[in-house]
Amino acid sequence: MIAALGSELREPRPLSAPGLEGEAPSVEARDFSFWYGARQVLHHIALAIRPRAVTAIIGPSGCGKSTFLRSVNRLNDLIPGVRHQGDIMVHGQSVYGSGVDLVTLRQRIGMVFQRPNPFPKSIFDNVAYGPRLNALARRSELPDLVERCLRQAALWDEVKDRLNAPATGLSGGQQQRLCIARALGNNPGILLMDEPCSALDPIATQRIEELMFELRKTYTIVIVTHNMQQAARVSDDTGFFHLGELVEFGPTDRIFTSPREERTEAYITGRFG
Repeated sequence: MIAALGSELREPRPLSAPGLEGEAPSVEARDFSFWYGARQVLHHIALAIRPRAVTAIIGPSGCGKSTFLRSVNRLNDLIPGVRHQGDIMVHGQSVYGSGVDLVTLRQRIGMVFQRPNPFPKSIFDNVAYGPRLNALARRSELPDLVERCLRQAALWDEVKDRLNAPATGLSGGQQQRLCIARALGNNPGILLMDEPCSALDPIATQRIEELMFELRKTYTIVIVTHNMQQAARVSDDTGFFHLGELVEFGPTDRIFTSPREERTEAYITGRFG
């Protein structure tokens, strides 16, 4: 199966590609551990995520993938009784540092969830919501901003004639792309995607994957996925989590064709997970 998955890999970007060599990581976990109450779910995670690349986090259910993702923009803080050790750096600054403004942090780090969650507003107002709330654009600038974000999300041509229609009337795949456009409206540098295609059909999934190829030219993308074929198709780097540990992290082509850890090979070949 490793060879079969490897055959789906696109040509990897060389490390010397513009924007990769010599740049500091967009996200860096430094000996990061995390607890829900007394239950430890992440153990000493250490990794560095490259700028303007797609990084996939794979692993079986309950291994800590989503917990790690939500730690990057501190969404886990909304859960009572959580605590952490170590640190996560975003563009060289600690997300747990004193004086961190969580609103600003979550503006800089967009989040796309497993199931599309458009606001019960119009298509236009969904995308304009963040820029209005955060005073990122004047009222006169909003139409151009909404169009730009919808174009980036490959949705403009499908909705340009019904921007005032309810967003909930869109198909599931369109709603997910709208949620991506909504995240882009806040002008983030990083996009976190928590299994963004798990509730979508194959055609909608393909559209989201194609969109990731385009967005990686501008944004750093971290995607949690159970779909190993998807990870092989869309990502530059892959991290394998198991029982709250980061077992292996590296270029996707190597992880899927010649993993260094036995547990990684066992998971990829379907022997467990």
